[in-house]
Amino acid sequence: MSPMASTTLTVGFDLDMTLIDSRPGIRACYVALAERTGTFIDADLAVTRLGPPLVEELIHWFPADEVPAMADLYREMYPSIAITATPAMAGAREAVDAVRAAGGRTMVVTAKYEPNAKLHLAHLGIEPDVVVGDLWAEQKAAALREHGAAVYVGDHVGDVRGARAAGAFSVAVATGPCPADELREAGADVVLSGLADFPQWLSGYREAPGAAPRA
Repeated sequence: MSPMASTTLTVGFDLDMTLIDSRPGIRACYVALAERTGTFIDADLAVTRLGPPLVEELIHWFPADEVPAMADLYREMYPSIAITATPAMAGAREAVDAVRAAGGRTMVVTAKYEPNAKLHLAHLGIEPDVVVGDLWAEQKAAALREHGAAVYVGDHVGDVRGARAAGAFSVAVATGPCPADELREAGADVVLSGLADFPQWLSGYREAPGAAPRA
């Protein structure tokens, strides 16, 4: 761990359904992929289970031996279809700004293909200090530990597992496919209704990290 990581508050954020509402763009990309390949994909169903890696969704629609090629095609099509169609989640910019205002650093750790994750953030004007892609659930712990993240914010039980594996405080937001009760049962330290509540929570955490409110 670097000296900066050990002395500076670092907060990690998930991307899909935490910082960005990726449903419109991903839906459009699945529709385009279905049209291009002639394969049926229920795009409306697919966007109800965002979080896990792309290949875990594609296996529902393509033979296993075709999935790697379909993943490459999807990622190639994605920038021209999904980036401009994807808005920030309510409170996303304010949450990142709150960390920076507190003298902290921010990082995004996501299962999304890293180049596309960076395109989303650049398009929306959200500027974390670090972006790490292609990591899911417990895999995220390596990046969180490397950068000394004390807090990890995400919407999925996989994010909770990643935070716990890293020894980070797990802040869950009930804005994705996992309801609040499921996030609590997975071990989230605190569950917020959305990122609009994050700056106030962060203020309390900074004052007394060991006694941060848990719910």
